[in-house]
Amino acid sequence: MNSPIDLSRLPAPAVIEPLDFETILAELTTDLISRDPELADTLTLESEPLTKLLEVAAYRELLLRQRINEAAKAVMLAYAQDEDLEHLAALFDVERLEIDPGDPDATPPVAPTFERNDALRRRVLLSLDGLSTAGPERAYVYHALSASGDVKDADAFSEAPGEVTVVVLSQVDNGEAPAELLSTVSAAVNAEDTRPLTDHPTAVSAEIVGYAIRAILHILPGPEAAVVRDNALAAAESYTQEQHRIGAQVTLSGVYAALHQPGVQRVELLSPTATLTTTRKQAPYCDAIELESEVVNG
Repeated sequence: MNSPIDLSRLPAPAVIEPLDFETILAELTTDLISRDPELADTLTLESEPLTKLLEVAAYRELLLRQRINEAAKAVMLAYAQDEDLEHLAALFDVERLEIDPGDPDATPPVAPTFERNDALRRRVLLSLDGLSTAGPERAYVYHALSASGDVKDADAFSEAPGEVTVVVLSQVDNGEAPAELLSTVSAAVNAEDTRPLTDHPTAVSAEIVGYAIRAILHILPGPEAAVVRDNALAAAESYTQEQHRIGAQVTLSGVYAALHQPGVQRVELLSPTATLTTTRKQAPYCDAIELESEVVNG
């Protein structure tokens, strides 16, 4: 499947200005001296009230420029977050999905859970494909992702003329999509205003390919061995979550990079022993992460 544009590869926008307090202070000082050259010697004194006033002005200008930078980012799809992103999404008739309604009557109340920013951003990119009535792959992916907040990932392809397979990965547990979710996705991709008359989409669950990460961390001497292990564990968990998607690869280099945190001298990786590659019908899922740690002597 052709992927939507990778926003992370876009160059930094020129409107975002690099900021430096000392540069701003120097500009203000130069400006003031140009207006009254007799102040030059006075402004060399750190204790001079006028010097302090310039520092305050420079800091206030720094804050203002930073606010302008943030305002510019708020209207860019690559950078917008939370409510700003929702307003951008509304321009494409896309709204944030609710994953769990929560329970306002519980004690304490349970807040609802909503779609993450990166997932909403992805659907915004796919939304224009969703307008097509020709049945492109990305249109089916968009409609599958938008069918329910319980859909974590989706893919679509055709193995025979007119037959479209829509693969669904669930947000719940290992990602295997339950029948109820598949029914919801099927209804979305088979809607009369979604699919071409000649297409017959079928929603199926992704086949879950389980694996485990087991390793021995050889940690440099010091009082922070437990912290080093915890950092490696957190990084490994983050990596496995990122790779929990359809057709993803779990690479040895990726696992090593996650585990080799500051303070780790060497990683002895016991599992996996080779890169795990999945197909467009599969998704990798980490069943367990087991890390032993040994402090290196001397």
